[in-house]
Amino acid sequence: MAEKLSRREAIRQTTLGAGALALGVPLSCTSPSSTDASTNDMEEQTPKMTAAYQHSVCKWCYGDIPLEEFCEKIQDLGIKSVEIIGPDEWPIVQKYGLTCALGTDSFFSIPRGFNDPATHEEYLTNYIRLIDQAADAGIPNVICFSGNRNGMDDEVGLENCAVGLDKIAKHAEKKGVMVVMELLNSKVNHKDYMCDKTPWGVKLVDKIGSPNFKLLYDIYHMQIMEGDIIATIRDYNEYFGHYHTGGVPGRNEINATQELNYPAIMRAIKETGYDKYVAQEYIPTWDDQIAALAEGIKICTV
Repeated sequence: MAEKLSRREAIRQTTLGAGALALGVPLSCTSPSSTDASTNDMEEQTPKMTAAYQHSVCKWCYGDIPLEEFCEKIQDLGIKSVEIIGPDEWPIVQKYGLTCALGTDSFFSIPRGFNDPATHEEYLTNYIRLIDQAADAGIPNVICFSGNRNGMDDEVGLENCAVGLDKIAKHAEKKGVMVVMELLNSKVNHKDYMCDKTPWGVKLVDKIGSPNFKLLYDIYHMQIMEGDIIATIRDYNEYFGHYHTGGVPGRNEINATQELNYPAIMRAIKETGYDKYVAQEYIPTWDDQIAALAEGIKICTV
């Protein structure tokens, strides 16, 4: 199988077709028919209803497919957004009647984030520009990261993040854009990343105290770090401005081949009254990647 672009490189470059890096996870190609039984078992757990939230998809997972072709292929899947793409690509998805629920840009770095005061001046300038671009284009959210610990105490890092994000959050309020910091696992994919537990992120949201700063609750990452997905959603949903999916282990399809019960998770999200975006962020293993995406959308429409 051809190598695919890693998420970290996709965020850094925001040119989703440029280059390919090994993901480090063995992906076995399967056909839709090979997972029909497991998928049907999961679907039988609950009748389908209409989701209050809206469907999005992270383009980096389909890096081999050009963006315009990808937008054409997903037209009939009920997807409203293609995300983790930069300002130069927003007009492309909008041409197809889609939006970008979560904007990024080339200056982003997962390991070098707001917990490092040396980034604050640079990031303030870049985020002000990005937020202005997002507001002008009608993009609702932009992403940010804590950065790696590099030996730093978590409380010191939290304070540094709050200082660095204060003016950015205030500008986001004026522009009507949400800034979301992603919760990532530091066990498998992002070694040493600081914002790797929900309570730490919640403390940061409270400290910043802005309605335009929240967390991106990545279900895949937090299953690895914490578990208790549904209880966490119920307890902390007011702190979550965006959601990502992914199968555990492996970050592949979200059907019954993995350990999470996504219909139950989606019902929990729906019960909180959340009406924004849930993005599919799993790496398809099927030969027909769009069919694999369609399955995930079907599973998550509850």
